[in-house]
Amino acid sequence: MRAAAEGDTGAFKSIVDRWQTRLIGFFYRSLGNRVDAEDLTQETFVHLYHALPRYESRNTFNAYLFTLARRRLIDFQRRHARRPLEFIDPNDWPLQQQATPENCTAEIEKAFHRALHDLPAKQRQAILLLQQQNLSYEEIAQILGTSIASVKTSIHRARTHLREALKEFRHIL
Repeated sequence: MRAAAEGDTGAFKSIVDRWQTRLIGFFYRSLGNRVDAEDLTQETFVHLYHALPRYESRNTFNAYLFTLARRRLIDFQRRHARRPLEFIDPNDWPLQQQATPENCTAEIEKAFHRALHDLPAKQRQAILLLQQQNLSYEEIAQILGTSIASVKTSIHRARTHLREALKEFRHIL
């Protein structure tokens, strides 16, 4: 970050190369839309670029970057609050579909995304930052602007909800 702040474009490119996939994954798991995830990732890097002169390394870079990402996500969700989520009606599924591993995997993935979207935003963000980004509870607390105890509670509740929502697939998993 220091080198990028001093004008080294190669240093900033390295940051983008290193973190792009993780940010896209975070946004995709939060929104379920690849295009929006890529757009928000780009917005996050633009914001990071503009913040380079003001960056202070008081905390971990992970926490700093995902705080920026979370702010972009919240802004996006506010802008699109009136846009309804896509819902797949189970009654529209073909009745005589053969159970194949591919079908089961797709069905589990759809159920997981629905369960993830049903979580309150703070729980969803906490579980994604922990499981997908491998951030510590301290880093997650900093990103979410809350206490470590609150993060632990959010993660516990998210896991409980996901476990309950996916219990019909336990025999497969």
